[in-house]
Amino acid sequence: MIHIDWKKLHSFVLASAFALTASVVLVPVSQAMAQVRTLPDFTDLVEQVGPSVVNIRTLEKVTPSDGSGGVDEQMLEFFRRFGLPIPNMPNGPKNPHQTPPKNHPPMPEDSQPRGVGSGFILSADGLIMTNAHVVDGADEVLVTLTDKREFKAKIIGADKRSDIALVKIEAVGLPAVKVGDVGRLKVGEWVMAIGSPFGLDNTVTAGIVSAKQRDTGDYLPFIQTDVAINPGNSGGPLINMRGEVVGVNSQIYSRSGGSMGISFAIPMDEAFRVSEQLRVSGRVSRGRIGVQIDQVTKEVAESIGLGKAQGALVRGVEPGSPAEKAGVEAGDIIIKFEGKAVEKSSDLPRMVGSTKPGTRSSLTVFRRGSQKELTVTIAEIEADKVAAKAAEKVEKPKASSAGQALGLAVTELTDAQKKELKVKGGVKVEAATDAAARAGIREGDVIVAVANVVIANIKEFESALAKLDKNKAVSVLLRRGEWAQYAVIRPAR
Repeated sequence: MIHIDWKKLHSFVLASAFALTASVVLVPVSQAMAQVRTLPDFTDLVEQVGPSVVNIRTLEKVTPSDGSGGVDEQMLEFFRRFGLPIPNMPNGPKNPHQTPPKNHPPMPEDSQPRGVGSGFILSADGLIMTNAHVVDGADEVLVTLTDKREFKAKIIGADKRSDIALVKIEAVGLPAVKVGDVGRLKVGEWVMAIGSPFGLDNTVTAGIVSAKQRDTGDYLPFIQTDVAINPGNSGGPLINMRGEVVGVNSQIYSRSGGSMGISFAIPMDEAFRVSEQLRVSGRVSRGRIGVQIDQVTKEVAESIGLGKAQGALVRGVEPGSPAEKAGVEAGDIIIKFEGKAVEKSSDLPRMVGSTKPGTRSSLTVFRRGSQKELTVTIAEIEADKVAAKAAEKVEKPKASSAGQALGLAVTELTDAQKKELKVKGGVKVEAATDAAARAGIREGDVIVAVANVVIANIKEFESALAKLDKNKAVSVLLRRGEWAQYAVIRPAR
């Protein structure tokens, strides 16, 4: 029989447990303390960059009216009840729940607010960068500094393709921002935004870089972040932890109109290049070679012996274009431009677009199993020519003559669309140009009433337009997603 000394065993267990506890608790804690990373403190950055960020308000001229703005009494009560701003009524009845902007001087009697955005000071003598869509269509631009001084700004130039605009105020000794190196920006890096979301001046939000080189357009590889960006932040700076501006906040991904955790900023190197052209000439000159391109798939690359999916597949060559003159053929794959690799098809428009028209540039194409070197003379893109033609083609077969006069092309709503939007009728906007575009109407909007007359289909839409005075503004009630809003279409003056 084995005898166990329970007192000795108990002492041994306690000693072992103490030693184990010491080894588990003391050693790992000292190691963990060395690895602790604290969250960033943005207070110094706000003090450093904040004075360089401005609020931008835009105004548009209005013609005298009865003050109703085309809004009936029931709709006025709706806006009052829910504490919403009453649309199109700068000088009419005020919403009792709406607090007027502080420190902003009264608007001229013949003007009404058009929009609110942000911007930042590029130079001490008053050059300010913002988004093109912030100042687009404005009759007057007002810039408010953090010290509450307000200036009328002159638009130096705006480029819709890159969504960059440059405005100038008459002031000196202003605090200009530092421009950062976008190439050093890393995914996961902390960044900060300052702007005027919903008109709330000097609002600071922060987050991280979610992705780089995000393709959402032909000419801009966007910086994607999770910084909270909302309407009014447009044109404000995206700032790194060194206090440098690395991007211009421009777009958000949203199903509600507010922030959903994904926002996009124009890289500052692209924005600065555009602003330099705007500063010198008031416009941006971009190159073109006249090809229609597509992405190269892995299957295609393997089947033709290219190896990996790279380059831009030429689907068509415009007759008489620089590409045709250079010998580019449909079916070619452009794999290099000026010796730089074309990794994906969207790289080519950026490379060519940033090249000065008239430049002789080299192209490397992959054609039927081998590479071929070509030389192309870059031509200049005619501003928005293609877009204008496309809009014209969409409008003509679908819009009534009255609709065209307002810049509207509309179609009938399907039963499925009515069910989805929870409306009984209306017409869907297929294209909005000229007066309709200036009123803020967009493709995809659904017009449900014209001049307070509810419409169910195109026939009623045309009938309502036929009864209007062509020289007077007309109010339309429209649905955009789940939200309803008014827009006022004014005839060209």
